[in-house]
Amino acid sequence: MVENVIWPAALDASCTRSEGRRVARDLAVPEPTVDEIAQAVQQVGYDAVIERDMTYPREYEPRGRVLVKDADDASKSDLLGAVAAYLGVIRE
Repeated sequence: MVENVIWPAALDASCTRSEGRRVARDLAVPEPTVDEIAQAVQQVGYDAVIERDMTYPREYEPRGRVLVKDADDASKSDLLGAVAAYLGVIRE
């Protein structure tokens, strides 16, 4: 069983690639929360577990992270792209 980890920085439009953003800026959203990310992961069809007191290594403030269960049928970049697309829909 493989767990993918999604940090908010990976989907944050205000982060640069060197700061941890993993999707194109036009797919990213400003300051995504772990709750929004978990909701988007569930919309994509995977189980999500939120860990709130985690800090991304390149950041100082803890924003948490989302663990995605049993996502071994999708690559990390495909998963991030799908989650980012749903985040855009959630924010509208």
